[in-house]
Amino acid sequence: MELRHLRYFEALAETLNFTRAAERMHVTQSTLSHQIRQLEEEIGQPLFDRIGKRVSMTEAGETLLLHISPALRQVDRAIHAVRDDEGPLAGEVRVGTTHSFNIQLIPQCLSTFIRRYPSVRVIVEELSAADITARIADGQLDLGVSYRPVQAEGLFFEPLYNEELKLVVSDSHPMAQRKRARMVELHGMRMVLLPAYFATRQLLDDCFRAAGAEPQVIAELNSIAPMLELVRQTDIAAVIGGSAESSGKGLHFIPLESPTPQRTPGLLWKRGAPRAVPVRFFATIVRRAVEGLQS
Repeated sequence: MELRHLRYFEALAETLNFTRAAERMHVTQSTLSHQIRQLEEEIGQPLFDRIGKRVSMTEAGETLLLHISPALRQVDRAIHAVRDDEGPLAGEVRVGTTHSFNIQLIPQCLSTFIRRYPSVRVIVEELSAADITARIADGQLDLGVSYRPVQAEGLFFEPLYNEELKLVVSDSHPMAQRKRARMVELHGMRMVLLPAYFATRQLLDDCFRAAGAEPQVIAELNSIAPMLELVRQTDIAAVIGGSAESSGKGLHFIPLESPTPQRTPGLLWKRGAPRAVPVRFFATIVRRAVEGLQS
């Protein structure tokens, strides 16, 4: 058993998709499949169930993942420590992120990164998801922390987790004390939403149609911070990702259901472009921070 077998196994366990796991590990799908089969043969039992294109983990796979993930993180830390001893890491990392992640996640990652690699310059731009996609494709950004793009040609998206969108209201709103709300209950509600060209707004509009709800859109704003402030000062509600909840003093974030609007945050790269060491290290810190927030 070699270290690469375990890394391939972890990538497949996290994505449950041979194509995405192979892309993450920068190998062909056949190579990944062969390595997984070798690992299963050495362990003596299947780690994944394959039914058509659907992949799920066996109990043995779940047990292995539980024990090897901490070990792999320790290996990563050891490698980073050795590389750091060889000399200070230098260079530049250009990151594009949406407002939701620039509230807590990116500052947290940036704080960790600059303490560890003080000689690396980090440039963070807060942009719309569409602008992040365009700038990565043009080579103006090294890394995006955003949502799955609608058009991903020439790009590689690494999903991190699924995020629910939530109803946001002020302390004085009639729904402020609700634990949950159904999408149909938003029918006729005075709301501020993102403009129609945002992928998140298009997702919400689909959910509204599915629930038979038509809110009263009083205002459209293209940034989360003013939306939250408008909600805080009025009886107008909004629907915003749960990642903005840390800025919610005086606000109530209420989970939605029937249907639950969800989007997938992740890391966005230009496919085939070389990834400098500082960029790879920053991406690793983002992954670990997300693991901490989700645990």
